Amino acid sequence: MSTFLEKALEKVGALPEDEQDAIASQILAALADEEAWKERSVKKREIIRRMAREALDEDARGEALPLDELL
Repeated sequence: MSTFLEKALEKVGALPEDEQDAIASQILAALADEEAWKERSVKKREIIRRMAREALDEDARGEALPLDELL
């Protein structure tokens, strides 16, 4: 555990139990949000990779239009 986290937990440990529980709840919620974001990011990354492969395949088949024709 980092010394910074140890210092923070030491300060939290000095608070009344209900305040400790409130902070613990916030920390756990933030960690859950971070994990959910990572999972969504992985899924989106796979979608983007698939779309990029499809675009490259379309270009290789001559089905893609030049960008200046699209704008």
